[in-house]
Amino acid sequence: MLSRRRVVAGLGALAMPSVGRAQSRGPRLRRGMNLWPWFSLTREFPAPRTDYDWPPFQAGRAIPVRSDLAALRSAGIDFVRLPVDPGPLLAFSGAQLERLFADILGAVELCNDEALTVIVNLHPNGATHHFNPRNLVGDVMAPLFTRYLGLVRDMAARLAKLDPARVAFEPLNEPPQDCGAADWAVMQSELLRTARSAAPNLTLVATGACGGMIAGLEALDPSRDPNVIHTFHFYEPYVFSHQGAPWMSGEPIYRYLNAVPWPASAGSKQATLAAVAARMAADSATPAAEKRDIARTIDRVLAEYFSADPDKRFIERYFARVTAWADRHRVPRERILLGEFGALRSDDRYVAAPAADRARYIRDVREVCEAAGMPWAFWNLFDGTGLTIDDWSRSFDPAIVAALGLRGARS
Repeated sequence: MLSRRRVVAGLGALAMPSVGRAQSRGPRLRRGMNLWPWFSLTREFPAPRTDYDWPPFQAGRAIPVRSDLAALRSAGIDFVRLPVDPGPLLAFSGAQLERLFADILGAVELCNDEALTVIVNLHPNGATHHFNPRNLVGDVMAPLFTRYLGLVRDMAARLAKLDPARVAFEPLNEPPQDCGAADWAVMQSELLRTARSAAPNLTLVATGACGGMIAGLEALDPSRDPNVIHTFHFYEPYVFSHQGAPWMSGEPIYRYLNAVPWPASAGSKQATLAAVAARMAADSATPAAEKRDIARTIDRVLAEYFSADPDKRFIERYFARVTAWADRHRVPRERILLGEFGALRSDDRYVAAPAADRARYIRDVREVCEAAGMPWAFWNLFDGTGLTIDDWSRSFDPAIVAALGLRGARS
């Protein structure tokens, strides 16, 4: 059995010689949009099976059509980030695998046809029981890491056949390791080396650990490959951006949080607690004792939130850490991508951020990012964090269009 230390050393030795081979600078990015769940929301069979039904993606998911992409370009979006769940690409083989790749490459070409550059992002699903981040890339001994490297090589080789000025490749979304984990530094080097060996001119996207947060970027030594963009995600403060999120099952406070204002001075703790109490009272499924514990946590969290009084200056302090990292390592700021930001909206499914506060928050993040000279990609076109008002009419929300500094609104 190989020790974990020997595996780390071995991968590191493989990774380092290839750094710096590529010379192309690749696409220029400015304002982007994420296109989840085009190749996400899968239909995997329950354990102990590890495969997927065919076709593997849910039929009812929101998929952009040509008119959606044209509307994005008309509004001022110049690139899109395309999340792709790697599970089906690892589970299928033969003609079915080729069909999946053909569909993904067809989506890239459709976006390119509408003058949109595309970042293809392998985006493991944490809710999947087998092809999840832990099994794929949890550490250097992850049981599926070798297979994942093979997929990275295959995807890069296929993308290499496209115009390198209009496509880029992000081998992994939000690494699960701790911020300064040695495992991640080595694993990312191997991911980049593998992709680069298959695609000498393809722009690659690197990220820090701990879910792609700023702290992970700060702990990262930047790639010496001149055709690599570095990325990070920003959702701080989560108390605001993720209020009402039902998928935060490990932190039940979020499903009750609502009416949290932005900036904090736009509301009060008392008003927010009253809205939370009403939300909790409507929940008859959770035991009263459990709700009391959650309520105490919410009271403490909101006390911290309103005491900190976050506003645009709060965001500026976070982004100052990114620009300091860039300047320290001499990374051009236009080569650092804010790959995700946004906030959940209130609608018929979620009780979340008030509409005006959500728009103010999105505007503040976008303006701070642009002032720092960095491109951004909003999360998301569809779903509860979408640019659209809903997934059916596909009309753009005028308030979010304005918050993103885009042109007009499609009705």
